[in-house]
Amino acid sequence: MRTAVQVQFQYRTANYAYMIGMIAEPVIYLVVWSTVARSQGGAVEGITVGEFAAYYIVWTLVRNMNIVFTPYGWEGRIRQGQLSGMLVRPVHPIHYDLAYFAGWKFVVILLWLPIAAVLALIFRPTFDISPLEIGVFLIAIWGAYLIRSMLLWALGMVTFWTTRVSALYEIYFTAELLLSGRLLPLALLPAWAVTVADVLPFKYTFGYPIEVIAGDLSTRELFVGLGMQALWVALGALLVAVVWRFGVRRYSAVGN
Repeated sequence: MRTAVQVQFQYRTANYAYMIGMIAEPVIYLVVWSTVARSQGGAVEGITVGEFAAYYIVWTLVRNMNIVFTPYGWEGRIRQGQLSGMLVRPVHPIHYDLAYFAGWKFVVILLWLPIAAVLALIFRPTFDISPLEIGVFLIAIWGAYLIRSMLLWALGMVTFWTTRVSALYEIYFTAELLLSGRLLPLALLPAWAVTVADVLPFKYTFGYPIEVIAGDLSTRELFVGLGMQALWVALGALLVAVVWRFGVRRYSAVGN
């Protein structure tokens, strides 16, 4: 983790450029929904223009917290034999990935602050934040990171059997985009879709952490969300352990 922090600070200009590039997605969503809200008297399903701004500004941090080792990386590890060297290390490979990307998050948070300040000056978000919500948010963004890390690690290990996982990842990404709160606030979805989202992990990687700060969750909803995050972290860890146990047995390095 310490190495990741040092490396990312050395490339802070490149990281800034990367983060600024990522702003395009939420800004597009924000402009669209703000326009719709103004055309409907200032709100859509009770969400005002200022609340949309708050949602998508917090979105930018949560999105960066959700950058993890992807299944595409597993394709290289398997086909090119990169995993062989990792197997002789004294710790499980997932510990390296978790620590490396976690170290990067500390840099991301610091770099995000001025970006958020500029977005706030431009779009004028509406926030009503309590100390409890701040505390829950600081836990929730790391819970989101762990959930997504576990799920994508497990999905990536499908390459032990197929060597390619792109198609499965696209299916996962589509479901995540629609049911996580990444594309739009979950309150704008049909009731049946909200019910489905409540029991799937996607909401707890995007929508829930964002709504902790930018939404209007009750105290009960705050803690239920943390409980669901803990559940999905545990299930994700179990899934990783099971898939790893059977997948690594099939592994045969090709090498270069």
